[in-house]
Amino acid sequence: MTGFLFASLIWGSVGMGYFIYGKKQGSWVPLSAGLLMMAVSYVVGSALLMSLICVGLAVAVYLMLKRGF
Repeated sequence: MTGFLFASLIWGSVGMGYFIYGKKQGSWVPLSAGLLMMAVSYVVGSALLMSLICVGLAVAVYLMLKRGF
């Protein structure tokens, strides 16, 4: 239970950061990834699955921004 709460706090905060960054930069990639990270931290019930999904989203944001989306 403690691991789940800690993971939810971390990934929700990272998602909020992506959301704010995307909003200020006018970029839909980090904005949508931030929304998805925040949603995943509420919906998914496993800390490991939540972490895997959020790491995947962070990698996807990095790759998409590197390619110029």
